Order: sequence, then structure tokens, then C-alpha cells
Amino acid sequence: MTQLSGAEGQAALALARRVVEAAVRREPLDRGALPPVFSERRGVFVTLTEDGQLRGCIGLPYPIAPLADAIVEAGASAALTDPRFSPVRPAELSRIRVEVTVLTTPAPIPGPAERRADHVEIGRHGLIVRGQGTSGLLLPQVATEYGWTPVAFLDQTCIKAGLPGGCWRSTGVEVSLFEGQIFHE
Repeated sequence: MTQLSGAEGQAALALARRVVEAAVRREPLDRGALPPVFSERRGVFVTLTEDGQLRGCIGLPYPIAPLADAIVEAGASAALTDPRFSPVRPAELSRIRVEVTVLTTPAPIPGPAERRADHVEIGRHGLIVRGQGTSGLLLPQVATEYGWTPVAFLDQTCIKAGLPGGCWRSTGVEVSLFEGQIFHE
């Protein structure tokens, strides 16, 4: 899967910004002209911050939709339906900053479960933990922002999934890695 160019990344950001504003204002969306890569199936997350604090973050971790459609779905959901936050109000839009993370396809960590931390590179990998009927995902930039070690990153992803920290050492829990190309305003 090829990375987006700088210009394509800026187009992804511009689309996400238009999506957020249209969704919040309840206006029709103009997607505008998009480069061909936007028709490729990609995983993507749209993250919203306000005054440096998380305000919404929703995405599609697997490449199940064309990039343009995934950005539209994730951007509108991050603005309006992230269950951790109230919907973004029109008065907030000037303070909202948008970030788009385009993902590689997640792949299970190879080898024995107790050695999974050896495969995690902070700043490069994001994680998905899946087990006991639940899952959790943390983007690559989260571990960097908090200064976590690979073990702490794995533990926190388990906790995000509603599972106990350290569950990643169990063979009954699946842990996948992915990479993310980050574009932000």
C-alpha cells in the first residue's frame, strides 16, 4: 500500500475539515475534486482537538471503504457521535483542529504471545487488541504523546478494549499492528 503524497494528505485534511463543518452545521457536503488515491480502500481515523484536548476520534481501522467515503464517515462521526463527547457545536468550529491518520492494513503480531512487546515500535506502530468479545485500538501517535514503552502501550490498548492490562500476553487475545500516516492542521 503506497503512502499518500504531501498534496494528497492536504487533500485528505481539507476533505475532513469540510466534512466536520458540513456535519456540524447540518449542511450538504461538497467533496470537491479528489486525487485517484481517494478511490482506494483504506483504513482511516479522523481526530478532532480543541485547545489541545481530544474532542472526538472515530475511524475505520480496516480498508473496507474507499478513502474518501471513510473520511466522510469518520469525520462526521468524530464531530457528532463519539460517545465520549457531546456533539461539536457550530460555535466551536474555529477552535477545532483536524487530524487524519491513514492506516496500513492491520496484521497480527507473529510469534509467542509473551514476546509481542518485542515487535512494537513506539512512534511507528498502532495497536488493536481483540478478545473476549471486545476490542480496542490506539493510534501510533498516542504512545509517543504519553511517552509509553511497548509494554505500557500494549497494556493501555488492553484497557481501552475493556480488558485487564497484560491480557496481551494471553494466546486467547489477538494483537495486531498497523502503521499510520498522519496529517494535521
